[in-house]
Amino acid sequence: MVYLYMSFQLDESLFPEAVEQRRRREGVSRKFKPTTNSTRNLVVGKNRKHGRTDGPELHHGAFQLGFTTMARDIVRTKKTEILDILCGDYTLILNKVEEKKLITRREYNNLKSINREDVYGHVVQLVDKIMNKGEETCTQFLRILQTDEEIKSTFPELENIQLNQNHLLSEPVQASSKDISDTSSLECNRQKQDEQYQLNSQPVGLCVIINNENFENGNVRLGTDKDTQSLSEVFSWLGFRVLMCKDQTKDQMDRALNCFASLSGDLSQLQELNVKEWSHAGFAELQQPLKHGDAFICCILSHGIKGAVLGTDRQPLCIKQITTTFKATAQSALTGKPKVFLIQACQGRCKQHGVMLKDVEADDSPPLSIPEEADVLVALSTVEDYASFRNITDGSWFIQSVCQQLHEGCQRGEDITTILHRVNSDVSRKEGSSQVGAIKQMPEVRFTLRKKLVLSSPSN
Repeated sequence: MVYLYMSFQLDESLFPEAVEQRRRREGVSRKFKPTTNSTRNLVVGKNRKHGRTDGPELHHGAFQLGFTTMARDIVRTKKTEILDILCGDYTLILNKVEEKKLITRREYNNLKSINREDVYGHVVQLVDKIMNKGEETCTQFLRILQTDEEIKSTFPELENIQLNQNHLLSEPVQASSKDISDTSSLECNRQKQDEQYQLNSQPVGLCVIINNENFENGNVRLGTDKDTQSLSEVFSWLGFRVLMCKDQTKDQMDRALNCFASLSGDLSQLQELNVKEWSHAGFAELQQPLKHGDAFICCILSHGIKGAVLGTDRQPLCIKQITTTFKATAQSALTGKPKVFLIQACQGRCKQHGVMLKDVEADDSPPLSIPEEADVLVALSTVEDYASFRNITDGSWFIQSVCQQLHEGCQRGEDITTILHRVNSDVSRKEGSSQVGAIKQMPEVRFTLRKKLVLSSPSN
């Protein structure tokens, strides 16, 4: 939130829209006259991040023109009812919002050509698009629903739901510090909900660990149990139910992940896969049915090749296939919720080498996501083509750093991407031999998260 502090005469030229709106409500044509001519200090709030103007806010002692419910909040509150009604004629409402310039022609064509069979899905996309455009667009959208004659005749049910904003107060009133504090608090909470995933469920969610230690060719990944223990301790501390599948073939991994994605609540399938649950200082038999919460964590500890992790039969399971298993659908309990994948596996046989740093920094933006694959973060222990290192006693560089940085960063209230930046920095400084720069490792983070993901211990 960026504030521009200004001091000027309080008259109607400053609030032409508010004054005009009050005139229309009162059915009169007269100029607004404040009860005093004194100069007042106003704060004009501009939310640059969302590209919308929130309108004038007032210091204690300033005049207040009246409180109106935010149009975006109305759309959000009444969203389900609006969706049900507009499904009656999706094409009409789409044409109306395009005609009124609420969406661009390109957005219109994209919405019109969404590859969905159900009308409801189309309407959801349209209303979400309107809400994402901010307060002014939501205000115009509500105005169309209330005043357009064709809309009113086509959707008479709209009259049965309260869509109008509260009337402006007929006379200016002195704003109390409590009013201002309450309004500011509501705005802060609303902005936080827009920018940060809300983790209110108890437990926060499930943390699934696939720990491949013993391979069919006799290879043993020594040190992986240390990683499993560290992950279990930190995510149970963060309020997750921690589950483990040990020594899975490629097909078993795929089956287990599909089982967790659908999660019918039937324990028998999970027990067949020998799923264990972390309890205090060790893993025990799964006793209670599982249920998804507000976030999902998946940790895979195994060997790997470029773009894939290996089962104990050394058959590859593509990382893309793993994340796609949890893509958003109308039925998924995880749609709209953050899904984090931590993968400790080589991505090739090459060894990374170090170079002496100059004052240069690489900057890369996360790729644009499609809706089905939104809300996903994948953190790989190394970039493609290179090996990933693990100490046979202390565990892997990457997982041990993740656990340490989570423990420290979550107590500071940092979000997951900030913490993983610290992991990248920490791992990149490690040396794999006595010769500086001879053996290095660089983790990689990819995400389509739409909001900040902040984890915290329930004890905090």
